[in-house]
Amino acid sequence: MPITEILASNAELYGEEVCLTEINMDLQESHNVAWLEYELIENSPAGEYRRDMTWRVFNEKANRFANLLRKRGIKKGDKVAILLMNCLEWLPIYFGILKTGAIAVPMNFRYTAEEIKYCLNLSETVGLIFGPEFVDRMESIYQDLAGVRILFYAGENRPAFAESYDRLTANCSSEAPSITLSEQDEAVIYFSSGTTGFPKAILHNHQSLMAATYTEREHHGQSREDNFLCIPPLYHTGAKMHWFGSLLAGSKAVLLRGVKPEWILKAVSEEQITIVWLLVPWAQDILDAIERGSVNLGDYNLSQWRLMHIGAQPVPPSLIKRWKKYFPHHLYDTNYGLSEAIGPGCVHLGTENIHKVGAIGIPGHSWEVKICDENGCAVSQGQVGELVVKGPGLMNCYYNDPEATAAVLKEDWLYTGDMAQMDEDGFIYLVDRKKDVIISGGENIYPVQIEDYLRAHDAIKDVAVIGLPDKRLGEIAAAIIEVKPGSYCTEEEIRSYCAPMPRYKRPRVIVFDEIPRNPTGKIEKPRLRERYGAASIVATQTQS
Repeated sequence: MPITEILASNAELYGEEVCLTEINMDLQESHNVAWLEYELIENSPAGEYRRDMTWRVFNEKANRFANLLRKRGIKKGDKVAILLMNCLEWLPIYFGILKTGAIAVPMNFRYTAEEIKYCLNLSETVGLIFGPEFVDRMESIYQDLAGVRILFYAGENRPAFAESYDRLTANCSSEAPSITLSEQDEAVIYFSSGTTGFPKAILHNHQSLMAATYTEREHHGQSREDNFLCIPPLYHTGAKMHWFGSLLAGSKAVLLRGVKPEWILKAVSEEQITIVWLLVPWAQDILDAIERGSVNLGDYNLSQWRLMHIGAQPVPPSLIKRWKKYFPHHLYDTNYGLSEAIGPGCVHLGTENIHKVGAIGIPGHSWEVKICDENGCAVSQGQVGELVVKGPGLMNCYYNDPEATAAVLKEDWLYTGDMAQMDEDGFIYLVDRKKDVIISGGENIYPVQIEDYLRAHDAIKDVAVIGLPDKRLGEIAAAIIEVKPGSYCTEEEIRSYCAPMPRYKRPRVIVFDEIPRNPTGKIEKPRLRERYGAASIVATQTQS
């Protein structure tokens, strides 16, 4: 069945129950008011820091937007883009698009105006809804968007070149449109993270979305009593696919706008959160805040918090060891996925396998996995090869890019571009991105292995290892290190710390700087390669 039927069922079964809460901590701090001062269910005045929505209102808002789109000529197969920050309107808009049979196109809120234009043109989008944060960017390009014939604006102070989403949907029917959908109908286009170039448009059908709901529930056992804290951006597959488990269970979720450690802990405490999905930097920030004393766990009610899980990047075992020290009763899971495989879940550790922390895990529910050499043949246990996955959540294709599709989809297997190896128990360990492997003097160096080693250092908050050109060796490894606040570290100390490593793996260049990450937590290594040319740091290189 299409995923829209789950929403309709929840509205019928649990209509008056709150399903979504939006909390904007910047507003709460600026107004200096208590969290639970307001009881808001359907609507709230603009600028409130806490807003709630029931399942009935969620479904009705989705229906109203679907009927507005139909009035404007949107038909099955058309593309409608969403350019919004996380907010209470986001998911009803997404489901409203799906209910018309159109294809939802979530957009990265960090895109520049030119990137927005590129992605809208690539996806052949005909309609777009955007929020206040994007007015300047949209104003600079809207006249150049030949294919976009409909522009809706969600928020106050509507620009003249767009129509009001709020005013127009208020006059539309709250009944579901009469559109027949199947799991094979196209549903959504997500964009690749673009860390290796321009984003690709990744097309999925309703079967992919349904596969994500079942996989998430199987892995994390969501029930009606759970409450999921959603912090990452909804435009990405990660956060939304984890929320799909809440959708399937008919349970509540909280959209938190803000990532400060005290905000996350306060949300868990006040909202009685049971499940939190974090990115590695946020987990590190919470632990650092605890250890330097800026937050006191005794100030929060966290007894109901049952599960913390992490995805989007390799997780250092040292991080989870620290986490379990302060949260010994938490279940923990690692999730591996990619947008081409409908986000997290094709490989996962499993809460019962915490003794294997460091691995990304075993094949997820309904997924198959193998590790292959350059010829597509499975490698022996322990050897490094490319991770290849197969399952019901695979993309249809890269939209309008058959050459790129053929390069990664082969006989229903997706070649992920991630290098991995499998241990004697069948657990898979990421080694690195295929494109990030450093070849130095004929030796393959896998940056993730060096990064994991360095992150165990007490003074290091984050680290990225990249390859830089070298006339003699071809490439050398450079470690970009971000030091914890209040800590101090020297280049000599790092070199001494790396002495136990094999000689060829030791970083030849050490740089102290902040580590740039995109909104989904991935290190932006192309930015680092661009920032640090060999000429600018050659004096730092040693022959160790």
